[in-house]
Amino acid sequence: MMNPNIIIITGLSGSGKSTALNALEDLGYFCVDNLPVQILPKFLELHSKSASGIRKLGFCMDMREKSFAGSCEAVLAELKRKGFHPEIIFLEASENALIKRYSQTRRQHPLFDGSSLLESIRAEKTLLKDLKAIADRVIDTTDISVHKLKDTIFLYADKDHETKRMRIQILSFGFKHGLPLEADLLVDVRFLPNPYFERDLKELDGKDLKVCQFVMISAETLEFLDRYVSLLAYMIPLFEREGKSYLTIAVGCTGGRHRSVVIAEEIFSRLRNLGINIDLTHRDIDIF
Repeated sequence: MMNPNIIIITGLSGSGKSTALNALEDLGYFCVDNLPVQILPKFLELHSKSASGIRKLGFCMDMREKSFAGSCEAVLAELKRKGFHPEIIFLEASENALIKRYSQTRRQHPLFDGSSLLESIRAEKTLLKDLKAIADRVIDTTDISVHKLKDTIFLYADKDHETKRMRIQILSFGFKHGLPLEADLLVDVRFLPNPYFERDLKELDGKDLKVCQFVMISAETLEFLDRYVSLLAYMIPLFEREGKSYLTIAVGCTGGRHRSVVIAEEIFSRLRNLGINIDLTHRDIDIF
């Protein structure tokens, strides 16, 4: 049995390790959080003897385990002697960023001993400096969003494709229920005819044929779709070329039940017909 791909997420507390581990899980990695590092060799030994078929393993290990810093390098050396080749992604952030994140979550730093938070952060940096030096990738998360961190992990960890395919999602929503924070591109379709004001259509949603016909019969709707889908077809390969892993295209109307649903469905269909791999979600379709 071939040895699996192994990625260890580690680094400073508050630097985004949970987000990075979630990204690995989205890529199909079997992930374990806070596994004691001394157990890792036995875990891999048992895995190698099993017939699970799992080929990608992700672990998050850090100073929540008190002996981590003192044991990690010896354990990694042992794994390499046994033929395993774990890759280490080390996350860090500035002291100011870490302090701000801790103040927002109100969680206690794992090295807190009654001293200040800043002293705990600096102590952790000192304990982990040797591990950082041997890491395969160091990522500074000070000025990057959760979304960008996930993109970075995707680009590093996706071993299954020589050419990374961007994950694209069309999302319909209603402005009165709030903007979708995950949106990369957002288009407002409230200029289109509104079925909400039609007595026979108001209680239906945009997946109903009558509502769809009402919206799609407009010449403005058809021209908008032709122009917008053409623009997306031009932009999507450029986003992929730049290494973007996720693209969320949000389509909004007032309530998120009629126009945005119709237009999202149509954009989804047209892009899929162009051979583009795409998903579709209607966030607010069931909200009355």
